[in-house]
Amino acid sequence: MLNETYIQVQRIRAIGLTVTNCDSSLDFYKEALGFQLVSDITVEGQDYSDLQDVAGAKIRIITLRLGDELIELMEYLNIQGKPIPSDSQSNDLWFQHLAIVVSDMDRAYAHLRSFPIQPISLSPQTMPPDNEASAGVRAFKFKDPDGHDLELIWFPPDKGKDKWHQNSHRLFLGIDHSAIAVSNTEQSLHFYCDLLGMQIDSRSLNWQSTQTRLDNLPGAKVRITALRTVQDGMGIELLDYILPGKGRPIPSDWKSYDIAKVQIELVVNEIEQAVEILRQNGVEFVSSRIVQFTDSASLYRKGCLVKDPDGHAILLIAES
Repeated sequence: MLNETYIQVQRIRAIGLTVTNCDSSLDFYKEALGFQLVSDITVEGQDYSDLQDVAGAKIRIITLRLGDELIELMEYLNIQGKPIPSDSQSNDLWFQHLAIVVSDMDRAYAHLRSFPIQPISLSPQTMPPDNEASAGVRAFKFKDPDGHDLELIWFPPDKGKDKWHQNSHRLFLGIDHSAIAVSNTEQSLHFYCDLLGMQIDSRSLNWQSTQTRLDNLPGAKVRITALRTVQDGMGIELLDYILPGKGRPIPSDWKSYDIAKVQIELVVNEIEQAVEILRQNGVEFVSSRIVQFTDSASLYRKGCLVKDPDGHAILLIAES
């Protein structure tokens, strides 16, 4: 068997969100959250169909930047996907949010309330002093117009990366991490750390009334494990809900064109060996092969879409 530790995720390139309409999502992310347009392309053909396991895929992809981080808005132009369940909660295993760092929580919250969001949190919440890992951090969770989960987060001087504390006139600074609900922390650590070479950055246990108000989930108690990559940058947080327990699993028939689909794009050092190791370890593949792109419009050179143990979409990519 190949040496599992040889695979290393270099960084998270972007987070991809399947959206109902690129134009309306573009307006929201630019006006409500300060993202800037990077590119707007439409792709189709067998390579993209094989990558996403969608026959005849024709996808408009808008890339947006906030600070150093990228997201992609992906609209399937010839297929209408299922909406995100309206009763989704933070412990449902399809839950995944982007944590958008702000320089002033009160100003950001006031600005955001003038846009068509669906609040999850009752209001911005401050983590209590007895939570050593996140004491003083302020957060507010909400949904974008499509129902994608988002979070505003503010770090006190002794928390968060140095770059979040540099003098900036901007209100919205960048993306700190993407958080995903998981059914079993150890199972997810095997996938992300043992197989893909990510590293544990921190652990915490969040509970009490603050977490309940943040998640709008009675009695919420969640084990959080933060992961980072070799080049640092955006991270991944594993959310393992102890109370009220695990929510609903990701339905096996959800496809890349369904609106709940969020994909984390991981740049790996050796994609062929990564794919072989994941195959040997029984990881579920969405892509039928490693797709090699030759067209000039492609956002990366090679790609292969897989699922983590709970069904979250992970796009392995090679850039050169």
